[in-house]
Amino acid sequence: MHYTSEEIKNLVQQTKEFLTSNIVSDFTELESLRAVIRFHEWQYYVQDNPLISDYEYDLLYKLLEHTEAKHPDWQTSDSPTQRVSSDLVDQFQSVEHLNPMLSLENSYNSDDLQDFDTRVRKLCNLDADATLAYFAEPKFDGGSIAVIYENDYLIRAATRGDGSKGEEITNNARTIRSLPLKAAFSKYGIYKAELRGEAVISKSKFEKINAARETEGLALLANPRNAATGVLRVKDASETANRGLDVFIFQMAFAVDANNENVLFNQKNHSDWMQILDALGFKVSLHERKVCNHISDVITYINDWTAQRDAYAYDIDGVVVKVNELKFQEQCGATSHHPRWAVAHKFQAKQATSRLLTIEFQVGKIGSITPVAKIEPVQLAGVTVSSVSLHNEDFITARDIRYGDQVLVERAGDVIPYIVKAFPELRNGTEKVIEFPKECPSCKTSLIREEEEAAWRCPNFFCEAQVVQRLIHHVSKDAMDIDGLGKSLIERFYDLGWIHQMDDIYKLDYQAIAQLDGMGEKSAEKLRKSIEKAKHNPIHRLLHGLCIHHLGKKVSKLIAEHLPYVLDLQNWKIDRYTAIKDVGPVVGQNIIGFFENPKNVEMLREMERLGVNMMQLEEDRPRQFTADSAFAGKTILFTGTLSQMDRKEAQNLAEQAGAKTLSAVSSNLNILVVGENAGSKLAKAKSLGTVEILSEAEFLEKIRSN
Repeated sequence: MHYTSEEIKNLVQQTKEFLTSNIVSDFTELESLRAVIRFHEWQYYVQDNPLISDYEYDLLYKLLEHTEAKHPDWQTSDSPTQRVSSDLVDQFQSVEHLNPMLSLENSYNSDDLQDFDTRVRKLCNLDADATLAYFAEPKFDGGSIAVIYENDYLIRAATRGDGSKGEEITNNARTIRSLPLKAAFSKYGIYKAELRGEAVISKSKFEKINAARETEGLALLANPRNAATGVLRVKDASETANRGLDVFIFQMAFAVDANNENVLFNQKNHSDWMQILDALGFKVSLHERKVCNHISDVITYINDWTAQRDAYAYDIDGVVVKVNELKFQEQCGATSHHPRWAVAHKFQAKQATSRLLTIEFQVGKIGSITPVAKIEPVQLAGVTVSSVSLHNEDFITARDIRYGDQVLVERAGDVIPYIVKAFPELRNGTEKVIEFPKECPSCKTSLIREEEEAAWRCPNFFCEAQVVQRLIHHVSKDAMDIDGLGKSLIERFYDLGWIHQMDDIYKLDYQAIAQLDGMGEKSAEKLRKSIEKAKHNPIHRLLHGLCIHHLGKKVSKLIAEHLPYVLDLQNWKIDRYTAIKDVGPVVGQNIIGFFENPKNVEMLREMERLGVNMMQLEEDRPRQFTADSAFAGKTILFTGTLSQMDRKEAQNLAEQAGAKTLSAVSSNLNILVVGENAGSKLAKAKSLGTVEILSEAEFLEKIRSN
């Protein structure tokens, strides 16, 4: 199956039309919809280059299902609803699965899951009060494979293919270290078994792969799924070995004894087989899976994973829910497309396709020029995204992003949207190369690019755009934390001529503010109190709020520990900075340059006159802890919900007691403090066997005893 560039453009256009429609009017239009779905299946399974998100594909598939259900006479034997999508290519031998590898029905909300539960109960003749256990586990986003063991040895591995047949990839599978070459199935009376699993690559390995590809000038892989599936079907097995795949087994699909008798039902539950597979040495999501006794428990489990999915080591795009008892699975049966005893709950889409319309070049607080792409609005993880940072010129060049391009957009951590890649194969000739400006968009000063820095910068310290951005940063949560004085008010006050530099913030006319539209006396008084409170901040907040290049939160705190009085920095030489651990000469020189400017010193003196604290407070004093402290020199991590303090307060307490906080469980972790609803981090820490696990109360007791 191959498509010309013209056919691809037509199919992409039809895709857009079907995604905005919920009606198929006639048989001819239905055939067009089928052609569109077949095209995207080919892009996804054969080319490993999806042009739409999974969610968008599901919308197309559901439209097809709905239309065929409404018009049964329009259904054809070659419809995508009548078979599982195919990923067969010519270079590998086609082999038949011992049992069909079906797709899963999708759900997107708790109502879908309740409907699934109702259907299962009806098929199993169970009333609403009867116990019905479900097996739930994360849905890995990788490539599905089937592996066969005979007489305890791995004899074959294959891709899912069309569900009935797949491509044999045995040599490649043998290189995957998480897949045993021999497993003692005979111990359980099994002579031949077929297992189902998902081949995946961890996020950390994926980042290293892309970093290496970027160094070599190769195209970046879009996501860990592409990195895994693309290397399953390569001719040289050493390439598969170098990629570092993992295989998570999720099902015992076939099992017979030496007499070819079915022994699949020798175990009562799906979870029993997973325990056996774990014992045999397979990777089976040991700490992530859960047997739930009611569909409401399943929903709670899904909510927990929705919250922690981004902290997990692998990409997951949902949760798979299966009826646990094998007897009930058999009673439910299957359609030609999916088993009736399982459902995949899909998380909200993190990726979607859009079109780049234009670019705004924004000026930051230190003059860095950031290109921000304006795209056709698209829904991602529950929000509408229309602006995406392109970071810098190198980012645009490396990905060959152009005006008018179709692009793949993702929300990293469900927070920050970014463009994964463009689709050059969809260009029609109207796209234009993006030219980075040579002058500042605000003040027209010629831009400069320092050696070893990625960003172009405007060197004009008094550039109006920079001035406003410095003021916005100064009042931000990470700096002076002036509640109620955000970006919009700063810009408004600047336009009114009320503030031009930082000291102006501390001499605002609150009576005039009260007269502004949308403000009033209460708002003005609230703002006054916030500013008065900020005047008493510790000096590390003030230092960070000065917008000195490279002077971030961490270095500001380190310097503040050695600084009795802010204006003493006028006399500091470079060796005073470099004598402080983790403070380098670059930031030291930048601070020296700031204090060599008389206008900056005059501004700080005016702020001091207005009541802004310039003296070291208790919070900025060097941390004192005894060498025999329970936390001295230890690494610590907090997980779950803390009831007596927030996470940041707990981390500060630990650091003050001599500990270093980590962000993930690893062999370097010494202490894990566990709050309520702790998830996979607790399970992983227990599995290491070297981590001291404390409750919140135990942690606080040790802090007090210090």
